[in-house]
Parts: sequence; structure tokens; C-alpha cells
Amino acid sequence: IDPATGEIVAGARRPDGQGPADTLRVMGQMAGGASSAFGSSTVIGVVATNGRLTKGEANTVAQMAQDGIARTMRPAHTMFDGDTIFALATGSVETDVNVVGGYAAQMVAESILRAVKTAKGVGGVPAHAELWTGA
Repeated sequence: IDPATGEIVAGARRPDGQGPADTLRVMGQMAGGASSAFGSSTVIGVVATNGRLTKGEANTVAQMAQDGIARTMRPAHTMFDGDTIFALATGSVETDVNVVGGYAAQMVAESILRAVKTAKGVGGVPAHAELWTGA
């Protein structure tokens, strides 16, 4: 989901093939077993800062950065995936964990959108650009 517009930019296709389905809505309409119907997928990422963070603060940054997944993936953090963000800090400069975490979430969201929009299809599975932008 593009958080700026609410547009669904990738995912399961609608039965008519005319764009992506709203997977959360489809799951909500299915009786029992809805979550497992879509299988599993995982988002794994790393955010890094040159800021000075304690181990606990780095953990907080990782937790905050997960908001970027939630902003762009629907649903996120289900029982069938392993969505995870790791954080690391080089300790070069003083920083505020809240600022780093806030920007980390924004960067994760932007990174996911960029990855979706620039991906190439593989193995007969078309990518976003091939399906919904007429490329």
C-alpha cells in the first residue's frame, strides 16, 4: 500500500486480473482459514544509523522501524510470516532514539515501495510495472 495515497501497488491479483486485490478485505470475507489462504511471505530488513545508541535503544529503533512494514503491507506481522527489522548503530554521533526510530519507519516504508515499483518479473510471475502501469 502506498501510505501517501492508499493505493494498492502490489499483491494478489483480483480474479478479473485488473489490478491487485485488497488482501485484507478478501481475508475478512473468507470463513475460517482465511489467514493461511495466502501462504506466507516475509519482509526482512536492516536499518543503520551513525548515531550512538545503547543496545536497548537499537532494539527500540528496530521496533519503530517495523511501522514502515505496517504502513505498506496489508496485513503485516501475521502468524504466517516472519516480518523482522534489525537495527545497528556505529556510535559516531549523539542522537535521539525517537528521531532515529521515526525516520527509520519512514525509510522502511519508502524502501518497500521502491522495491515493489522497480522489481522485475521472474519465473512467469509479473511485477508491478508489468501489470499495473502498462509497461
